[in-house]
Amino acid sequence: MSSSLKSCSSYEKYEIRKRDPNPKSCALLVIDMQNYFSSMATPILDNLNTTINLCRRASIPVIFTRHRHKSPSDHGMLEEWWFGDLIIDGTVESHLMAALDRKGEDMVAEKNTYSAFRNTGLQEKLVEMGVEEVIVTGVMTNLCCETTAREAFIRGFRVFFSTDATATSDKDLHEATLKNMAYGFAYLLDCQRLKLALSAC
Repeated sequence: MSSSLKSCSSYEKYEIRKRDPNPKSCALLVIDMQNYFSSMATPILDNLNTTINLCRRASIPVIFTRHRHKSPSDHGMLEEWWFGDLIIDGTVESHLMAALDRKGEDMVAEKNTYSAFRNTGLQEKLVEMGVEEVIVTGVMTNLCCETTAREAFIRGFRVFFSTDATATSDKDLHEATLKNMAYGFAYLLDCQRLKLALSAC
């Protein structure tokens, strides 16, 4: 994956809208950076921690999500779709990665489906905090990150989607999501663009 938007022409043509996040009304969402996803999450850790650090310095709240299942009643369609390979609560795989730049006061929203908004209280918390914009980072680009970004957009939040602090199992799937985001749901950014945007505030 490229760290530069300019070098990825596959989605650049769809990126006709440009905007910088407003730190006064923004929150950073770090989606499912758990041990279960370590093979795809590890390569973006540096970029993600840079993104987290940039947001902290700009007083942007950081919210983590953790995907886990507690009983068969919350498996939904995921059990069928992934042939029973689910993240069970309490296992090492369900824990957030130790290398994440996480603070004790950071909110962790627990979820059991692709969307971080479904039955998590996330929307209510964002509204309570006065948040109008979200920056989406984490894994998997085309599943939980994309679904959360789409739901955020539909629920009235302005969405920014990271190109270099998101990851999935396949480059084509990653780039397909970036095309979808740029076309209909989100402003794209990377670490460098975020740094420039926040330094100008």
